[in-house]
Amino acid sequence: MSFRRSRRLLGFAVSAALASSSALAAQRVATQAASEAATPHAFQTPRSAAAIAAQCRTLLADLNKAEAQLARGGEAPGTSLLAALDAMTRRTEDTMGPLGVLVAVSPRKAIRDAAEACDRDYQAYSSRFWQNAAVYARIKQVRPADDIDRRYWRDTIDNFEDAGVALAPAQQRRVRELNDELIALTQIFERRIREDRTRLWFTRDELAGVPTGVFENSPRDPQGRYRLGLEEATVFPVLESASVPATRERLWRAYLSLGGVANLETLAALTQRRRELAQVFGEASYADFVLRHRMAHSETEVQHFLATVKEAVRAREMADLEVLRVEKARHLHQPLDQTVLARWDTAFYSERVRRATYAVDQEQFRRYFLPEASLRFVFRVAERLFGITVAPAAAPQTLWHPEARAYAVTDNDSKALLGTLFVDLYPRADKFNHAALWSFRNVSTLAGRQPAAALVVNPSRQGLTLDELQTLLHEFGHGLHALLSKTRYAGQGGTHVQLDFVEAPSQMLEDWVYDPQVLALFAEVCPSCEIVPTPLLAQARSSREFGKGMQFSRQHLYASYDLALHGREPPDPLLLWAKMESATPLGHVPQSMFPAGFEHIAGGYAAGYYGYLWGLVLAEDLRTAFAADRLSPAVGRRYRETVLESGGQVAPAELMQRFLGRPADSRAFFEALSQ
Repeated sequence: MSFRRSRRLLGFAVSAALASSSALAAQRVATQAASEAATPHAFQTPRSAAAIAAQCRTLLADLNKAEAQLARGGEAPGTSLLAALDAMTRRTEDTMGPLGVLVAVSPRKAIRDAAEACDRDYQAYSSRFWQNAAVYARIKQVRPADDIDRRYWRDTIDNFEDAGVALAPAQQRRVRELNDELIALTQIFERRIREDRTRLWFTRDELAGVPTGVFENSPRDPQGRYRLGLEEATVFPVLESASVPATRERLWRAYLSLGGVANLETLAALTQRRRELAQVFGEASYADFVLRHRMAHSETEVQHFLATVKEAVRAREMADLEVLRVEKARHLHQPLDQTVLARWDTAFYSERVRRATYAVDQEQFRRYFLPEASLRFVFRVAERLFGITVAPAAAPQTLWHPEARAYAVTDNDSKALLGTLFVDLYPRADKFNHAALWSFRNVSTLAGRQPAAALVVNPSRQGLTLDELQTLLHEFGHGLHALLSKTRYAGQGGTHVQLDFVEAPSQMLEDWVYDPQVLALFAEVCPSCEIVPTPLLAQARSSREFGKGMQFSRQHLYASYDLALHGREPPDPLLLWAKMESATPLGHVPQSMFPAGFEHIAGGYAAGYYGYLWGLVLAEDLRTAFAADRLSPAVGRRYRETVLESGGQVAPAELMQRFLGRPADSRAFFEALSQ
């Protein structure tokens, strides 16, 4: 589950692995606003690398022109400067937003490479822009007209100062060099994973217990062995169901080696440069540098929060693992004192426990959750809650792949188009192989601009498990945050909120898939589909409580590792991981290299992975408002208008206060942990 956090652009963010901005001066804002209101934002896939390069050159020329006008000025400083600055964001999104999606989904390597090259060129420009003292001086003179302007203005000032506008020339130059290196290194890290060609061969006997749908259509060699890749739609079912321990171990080791030694070296370089960047600004660590602008405020506050979580789940983790060890001993008919649980055993024996104790097998849900019906289901949930309609776009779209498609999101009352959602549903070679949402074009009421987002997932064509349906709803939740936003400035649209709040609106919806009233909506979108029997769903809800200790302890480890990696001493990534994982009950497996594939912290979640746990605290609190009816249109409308429409133009704590009618607290989170 992941939201593709953008890099910061000219004071605002474009969500995609790429980001950028462009310029129109204050006197041109009204003209552009009229143009944007009338221009459809269908995703047009560039036909060639040369076309991308040409778009990139045009963008940079526009940006340079607008920057010169902003620096030169002439008119008295006012909020029109903020509008001009945001117009640069919108222009940038028009070029860089789609390119960010294409890096992840285009089947053409030339397109992906050209989009990455454009991102590097843009980021080099952006680093220089944020150090423009003349533009900074003019922005500082702005007198915000209201709280929305004030928040946007403060964010903009922070961006200038965090880019080094006040530093000496030599330090500014080093900041630009470091930013350029960070962009290039992140691209390399992500590309190695996306374009990984690792394939493993297994005989039919070695795949005993694995549902045939996972491998029956895979290529076979002359000996009849099946070729399996490392896509999640393959790896997770095998780890959960393969009865041959050696099969699970081979696949687990291969999956935990994605990115390889080369990515470990790249991660070390990333963390070293981030630390140097922080030190240029007088901060002792990168975590100290970035946490200043988040809800958590400081590394000390995050560490205190993580310690509280760890204390709450410590005993439960040990109990969970002992249950699995007992089950392994029973399964293998061996004495308990001779039974050792391996890391590649946990998913397999967790599923056995759930089947034995709760009669729940994740694989049995695929018959109920066919992919197309599941997509329509998550749309219907949003339609019932938020008073919208999600329907196939009327006009054909020129997209990156024949199976990609577009949907129009409209408001039921006004019939107005709110935005466009692009969906890429199925796995294939060279495609981003997890689940994510790119919010690549953001709303602006100032310009009459409508948003667009891309939902990228990779379920099996055989159907989704209940866990995968939960993930689909989570990612679509990010899309709703983006598409239902009504912010004045694109730079504050939708998911452009503080990083430790961004997951909360999506995590809130995850619980909906366990509600029989909600799942009954499948009958509306797929009359021929079987509906999950209510007793089975109740058992699934009970079964999900098993393993919470292991689950949250693992999330705690990831978050703690991320903070330590970006802390005050520059550790070797693998040695640090081995040391920290060795302190856990199952220990560390030699030659495994999880950090080589930890994309989150190579990219936008560096020193921010704790946000998943932090966001879940907020999500559980948000859920309390829907306790009586998860499909309540009245509560849904209030949530849409209070939280989703506000995007980042209101502080998260204030959004929570407005929606809940009280300050947020952690009681619901810790009550859920204790269940």
